[in-house]
Amino acid sequence: MNDARRTGTSLLLGLALLTGTAACSAEPAPGPGAAAPPRPTATTADPTPSGHPTDSAWLQLMIPMDEGAVALLDLAAAKSSDPALRSLSARLRAAHRTELTALTGLRERMGLPDTDVHKGHEMPGMVTATDLERADAAEGAAFDRLLVTEIRDHLRQSAQVSRSETTAGGSAEAKERATALVAAREEQLAELEEFPGVPG
Repeated sequence: MNDARRTGTSLLLGLALLTGTAACSAEPAPGPGAAAPPRPTATTADPTPSGHPTDSAWLQLMIPMDEGAVALLDLAAAKSSDPALRSLSARLRAAHRTELTALTGLRERMGLPDTDVHKGHEMPGMVTATDLERADAAEGAAFDRLLVTEIRDHLRQSAQVSRSETTAGGSAEAKERATALVAAREEQLAELEEFPGVPG
């Protein structure tokens, strides 16, 4: 992933998350003589914990980010040439699978569709189909370098996006989950950076 893709799209993601509320919540004012829209009642209110667009945007991004990372980490069990890196990858894979269970449960409670709205997009921190093809074709040390580079980027970017959710989100549950994710990423990055032989 080149610096332009990483930096430019990262800024775009941050702006989308931070400005999504204003962009999505604006409603046109009724015209002259038009009846005001009815106030929501207990029977018509959205039963989900949050209809906040930042919560939705964060969740719909984090799930495919984690799914891509898990797919790459799955390859490490068979392809990594370093036993210690295979062990680290297994721990990261287990943590991400647990995280995915929590995120998909939250998505269901929020009433969001289970479709991948970012399919085909080259987002920073997203392990794409092309990345997986490259990883599948790589062997030995070349695979290890690719694995570490992609997973490091995933950990950094998912932490960054989740920090935006902790400050701009609307759902207490989503913000709590994002806070936990940021803490997990900091620990995972520290472990990755301490790993012997990790390329800079």
